[in-house]
Amino acid sequence: MSERDDPVTIGRRVQQLRAERGLTQRQLAEPAYTPAYISTLEAGRVRPSDEALRHVAGRLGVAYEELVTGRPAHLATDLRLRLTEAQRTLASGEAEQAAEQYAALLAEAEVHELNEVQAVALLGLGECALDTGELDAARRYFEGSEQALADVPLPARVPALRGRAVSHYLAGELRYAVYLLESTLDELNRGGLHDPDALLLLYASVIGPYMDMGAHARAAQAAEFALALAPQSGDPALVARMHRSVARTLLAEGRIAEADASLAKAAELYRTLQIRTELANCHWMRGYVCAQNGELERAEGELRQALDMLSAKRAALYSSQVAVELADVLHRRGKSEEAAALLHDVLSDLSPERGALHSAAAHRLLGIIAEDARDTEAAEEHYVRALSLLERAGAAGDLADLCRLLGDLLRRTGRVEAALDAYRTGLGHRTAPGTTTLGPAPAQPPL
Repeated sequence: MSERDDPVTIGRRVQQLRAERGLTQRQLAEPAYTPAYISTLEAGRVRPSDEALRHVAGRLGVAYEELVTGRPAHLATDLRLRLTEAQRTLASGEAEQAAEQYAALLAEAEVHELNEVQAVALLGLGECALDTGELDAARRYFEGSEQALADVPLPARVPALRGRAVSHYLAGELRYAVYLLESTLDELNRGGLHDPDALLLLYASVIGPYMDMGAHARAAQAAEFALALAPQSGDPALVARMHRSVARTLLAEGRIAEADASLAKAAELYRTLQIRTELANCHWMRGYVCAQNGELERAEGELRQALDMLSAKRAALYSSQVAVELADVLHRRGKSEEAAALLHDVLSDLSPERGALHSAAAHRLLGIIAEDARDTEAAEEHYVRALSLLERAGAAGDLADLCRLLGDLLRRTGRVEAALDAYRTGLGHRTAPGTTTLGPAPAQPPL
């Protein structure tokens, strides 16, 4: 609850409410206070005690909080109820509808200066913008949420920090995303702030950038930390729905404190649903490791599980990343037609401005599949498209590998000079300083 308004504002409010109810200062004061005290209070020349204000509120027939803050009774709890409803909408994959709910909540919270509600609404708007691919807008919302929480402990700011890092990552700014996530992990672990949910969000989110930068060992370690921290929570959606229903009943009965407690549980469960979505990254990482070790059947199972955790309406940029990896495993298992169909679905959902790295990976794999089918023209077309996308994104390690593939194809088709140019381009990227190097690893959590 926010601190009460200043004495002058409270005094004017008391005077207005008394006039609306047709009460005299004596009638308002009786039996515990004098008319002179009420006159002084209304003039703002005294700082009334909580006891005096509760007496006045009772005589005026208004809630104490409404008298001292000017906010309607039950407002904060009503807003929390609507926040959990917006979280439910987002968790079910309806990002655009959730964004409308969060925007309305933000406007109301700003009017009543409810800082905590503003921060949660901005965080929700950022998550919605990530889902719909509006990365610049997402970053602004996350920054606003961080600013609103500037005075609270770091674990509470982690969801907004993580959101900002993910928006940079999806925009292709890999190194800065890793810097944000690693520095926050380091600060939490070194400072003894071992909040499991905060650490889980960060470790799950850093896997993708690690992989794209070629830091596979760090990615594998982050995945294991995340899976070790993962909460065990039955069916969080069902339990959260129950708590929302209970809160409505309690609110209708005027049992605000109990309603608040149920809403807090519901909000935490919806946050767990989002964490479960993040855990898909960990299963993807396990699938990647299995694929590297030649355990293709197990890799396919892990990657399918990751893809199932990312519903069609949610986290399109994440699901495309997993789908490309799954397509690679399917191709290696001899299921090239299924792999190609999966990759074409990925490309239909992405554009060069949104998911360039994943589009490039899809074109690269389609090129390999086309080469295996002896369709060199289609293979070259896919490689060239992938090369263009990677050059724009600055993914040096992937560029070097792709140049080798393109060079090999050009050499086999008799275009030796063009092949040499491709090889030289790849060598230039492979030797570029700082393309995959990272600083010291962040401190580890006590598991």
